[in-house]
Amino acid sequence: MENFWDFSVWGGLVLVGALLGSMLIGNVIKKLTPGLRSSLIPTSVIGGLLLLIISEIYHAVTGSVLYNTELFGGNGAALLEGITYHCLALGFIASTFKSKSGKLSKKRTTEIFNTGVTTVATYLIQAIFGFGITLVAAKIMADFFPAAGILLPFGYGQGTGQAMNYGQIYENQYGFTGGKSFGLTIAALGFLSASIGGVIYLNVKKRRGTLKIASEKRDNYKAEDIQSENEIPMQESIDKMTIQVALVIFAYLIAYGIMYVLGLLLPGMKAVVYGFNFLFGVLAAVLVKFCIKHLRRSNTMKRDYVNNFLMTRVSNFFFDLMVVAGIAAIRLDILENYWGLILILAAVGMIITFFYDRMVAKTLFKDYYEEQFLMMYGMLTGTASTGIILLREIDGEFTTPAADNMVYQNFPAIVFGFPMMLLATMAPVKPLITYAVFLGFFILMNLILFRSLIFKRRKN
Repeated sequence: MENFWDFSVWGGLVLVGALLGSMLIGNVIKKLTPGLRSSLIPTSVIGGLLLLIISEIYHAVTGSVLYNTELFGGNGAALLEGITYHCLALGFIASTFKSKSGKLSKKRTTEIFNTGVTTVATYLIQAIFGFGITLVAAKIMADFFPAAGILLPFGYGQGTGQAMNYGQIYENQYGFTGGKSFGLTIAALGFLSASIGGVIYLNVKKRRGTLKIASEKRDNYKAEDIQSENEIPMQESIDKMTIQVALVIFAYLIAYGIMYVLGLLLPGMKAVVYGFNFLFGVLAAVLVKFCIKHLRRSNTMKRDYVNNFLMTRVSNFFFDLMVVAGIAAIRLDILENYWGLILILAAVGMIITFFYDRMVAKTLFKDYYEEQFLMMYGMLTGTASTGIILLREIDGEFTTPAADNMVYQNFPAIVFGFPMMLLATMAPVKPLITYAVFLGFFILMNLILFRSLIFKRRKN
């Protein structure tokens, strides 16, 4: 029988409190430090780095893992990984629930489709360079895992959650010691590439007078942005925020049910199935949204229950928690033999993402190529929130379509990106064949992306 004062009762809460408290302290540090205030580094990254420093100091002094002490319930390191894993899916589910209004013109549909294809093409070029580097490294370094470079697109292109997911698959199924920490470290360096690289680019363009920086960055919300006419009230017999969280968790439980059944049917693919928790979460959210829409049309449900403003807050909360937990979960001591290679991967990832996305933006998004580039570069080295942070520096009111492109591009990105995620599980088994397929897939994506220019030239 447990007592209420036992660490087993309080450990999980203490850990979550440490994550949220580190973000509060990180926010204060950022506001008081001029260099950090202008760096655009997300507060969640600063909070995660604070916890990482504290845990490494503790490990150096005691030789033990801080989060596995009694204070955190004895298994805090695994709980950090669990928080990172679940928050990835929960954030995507909340984003999926948001309603999209208005019809899109043919031009806008094409731009959104091209943004989704650019996202996948950037994943692929990151994979090609990252995988190529570690294939060469495996020939030089004894017992090095040759497919480690595949974690570059998951850390940079998809963020902390997927970097940890695939790092864990490589660690548990293919014997890549430190795979989770390797992926999480790549993701953390991706945030620095997005933030610091973005600031340098903005300052250079500002000095040249070729880019106008937005003078104000305020959230000017109108009443209709917060609540539409036909929604349930903010407070009734149940709070509206409770409804939003309940819908997200309910959809995730449906996703778990789907994964559980698939795990029973495909026992050999169980790790891959559960690694796609975010994708099954999105599918479950779409299913729940369809049911709600049907109930509204049949007039069984009289009012709207999903609120876009609150769902955005819920999504951002889960993504912030994912980032701080993911960085805090890094074990630097496991990576002591890999640091040179990790820094090479991080630098190459930043450079190729910068030049490839800038080339695409200048070629296909000429009317707002600076805004499109900053959004894509921020998103494909950090997360969607990093892309928005960079975009707001020059388009504070979101007058260009760049922000909408980022929101709507998820569907084509998932459709085209899904084969790449499956290929990533083949890389440790058949590295050279997988590398060749990545190259072919990248060529195909660019043929699709630049189809208008290619076929126009052939016609001429």
